[in-house]
Amino acid sequence: MKRFDLWLQKYNNYAPLFLRIGLAVVFLFAAISSFLSPSDWIGYLPKFARDIVPANVLLPIFSVVEIVLAAWLLSGVYVRFAALVCVAMLAGIVLANFSLLPISFRDIGLLFAALALAVSKGAVKE
Repeated sequence: MKRFDLWLQKYNNYAPLFLRIGLAVVFLFAAISSFLSPSDWIGYLPKFARDIVPANVLLPIFSVVEIVLAAWLLSGVYVRFAALVCVAMLAGIVLANFSLLPISFRDIGLLFAALALAVSKGAVKE
């Protein structure tokens, strides 16, 4: 077991990279899926937002924001700030869909992954 721990320690510095890639993939998947099957995603937009902007306009805008955020995470530039934007976005998603907790509970895990990235040493280049 000690040998395994030592082996894992060698890769400790990769944790922020893995978090960045994981979060980026989630945002990319959601964005691409919403372009391919918008009817599957429109119900997750909060009603108050759909009352302001039509859902068929709001969903593509949100998807583009998700793609930009994914690219930002993958770029490795200003990672801490990108992670904090992820935290805010995911908190908004969880709060806006709180009645859908059996589905949106996963976003809570993603929120904490983004928070872990924001506070990690690897979020800032030295």
